[in-house]
Amino acid sequence: MTMQNSTNSYAEAEGEFAPCPLLADAANYNPDTLDLYQDQEAQRYWFACFTQMLLKFERQASNSQPKDETAKVRAEQFRNHCVEEFSKLKNGKGNFTTLGIRNLLEVVECALKRHGFHDPWKEQKAIENDASINLLNQRLCQLDQLTCVREKWTEVIRGVLAGNMFDWGAQAVTQILETNSSFGLQQALDRIQKRPWLIDDLDSWLDRIEGEPHRCATIFTDNAGIDFVLGIVPLVRELLKRNTKVLLCATVNPAINDITFSELVNVIEICCEQCEILHKAYFDEHRLVLLGNDQIGPCLDFRMLSSELCSAIERNGVDLLIIVGMARALHTNLNAKFTCEAFKLAVVKNEWLANRLGGETFSVVCKYES
Repeated sequence: MTMQNSTNSYAEAEGEFAPCPLLADAANYNPDTLDLYQDQEAQRYWFACFTQMLLKFERQASNSQPKDETAKVRAEQFRNHCVEEFSKLKNGKGNFTTLGIRNLLEVVECALKRHGFHDPWKEQKAIENDASINLLNQRLCQLDQLTCVREKWTEVIRGVLAGNMFDWGAQAVTQILETNSSFGLQQALDRIQKRPWLIDDLDSWLDRIEGEPHRCATIFTDNAGIDFVLGIVPLVRELLKRNTKVLLCATVNPAINDITFSELVNVIEICCEQCEILHKAYFDEHRLVLLGNDQIGPCLDFRMLSSELCSAIERNGVDLLIIVGMARALHTNLNAKFTCEAFKLAVVKNEWLANRLGGETFSVVCKYES
């Protein structure tokens, strides 16, 4: 089916879309964890937060095109445009029945492209991807030395969570990355919350992983660099070793420093050169399949997945859904229910949201639903 612009989506959708076949109740599914029209405290905080964040986005946009004399002016126009759109939304003039953080992020991404900034983090992502790939073999060797299944999988999941720290869209993390150039995966592992986590279903996951292998897992990725290469790739590899087929999904449209589908293809092919398991699964057995999702912004609306992705999920009998990152697993889908096992992994990199959930900055969400 072709799905037109959702009544609650700022972005103009293009192409073929369909609701995810894994939704337990597609008719009543609501992706957004918060409704800024119903929650006045959340509205005050998030509009102020995004207005402040626009200054960083303006600077990044301008710096991403150093040879273009119009970049600075266009970046300022971008910020002013967002401020105007935020004002309309805040005053209920956006024709939305509910308003989520997802919608604010869509405003930002649409405005960047509208003002000629297609992918302001492209160069930064390339640098981080290259640096992370150079460390991949070392990380895989560390994991391979762990012979206990539960110990290994604990470290794999901790790696996914630590990797999720590397998010240029999160102010708390940006301050660390801008002041500490040596901040890497090990530093992130040391920084995230110690167990018990804010939401801690790790033991349930470990119990499950000692059982029968999953038939097929769909993973929705988050950030480029350490997050993907040193967090997600080892996770994919462990699933492949269990003979689980993996559908690895990335956004087609650039969104902050999220890895895009084109970057995903390039990075995976390079990673395959370092790992025979990945190489065999990707090139020979086709048990590692890469797919793009055509939404705008870093959040995830399961009412509007790319039709090709929905077909692949149905065709392969997906029985495990893994959603990674604050935008996909916290701002959206924290409470979503699915017909298969769901594993939601994120580090809460915002103090207000952490407090609202009952935790502190860098608290961990590890939510497994059987």
